[in-house]
Amino acid sequence: MNLSNLSNNVIMEEYIKRFTTPAGEAIASSKQAADHFRGYYTQAAIDKELFVVAFLNGQNQIIATEILFTGSIASAAVYPREVIVSILKHKAVAIIISHNHPSGTIKASSQDRAITAKIKHAVETIDARLLDHIIIGGGEYLSFTDSGYL
Repeated sequence: MNLSNLSNNVIMEEYIKRFTTPAGEAIASSKQAADHFRGYYTQAAIDKELFVVAFLNGQNQIIATEILFTGSIASAAVYPREVIVSILKHKAVAIIISHNHPSGTIKASSQDRAITAKIKHAVETIDARLLDHIIIGGGEYLSFTDSGYL
């Protein structure tokens, strides 16, 4: 098979299919969530910040995972309203959010903490739950839940 004929989107879709937790499987820990999200931060996307959401049912099983926002190398504009629209579309009762830091650092910025608080508040208004916010940087991850930020 000649891979040079395949688009980056096709390659990314195949990578996600092979290296993420499939729909129907439960996410039981921050490490498992980080491993799931890593598949979305491929080499093709390493120069951009992506904001990814895993939509979960009542047993924390994945309904779907989507890249909701794509930004620049240093930031991504995130709109809580769009997160809520997607939660309702998937009929999710919980979400785990994630974004990457192309710089490789996993330190949570004040903007990271602020958008997490806004999303948490918005999600609670529709009786859903924000379970965690995972930052992926290099080979490491930071869990807001494990770190006490959430």
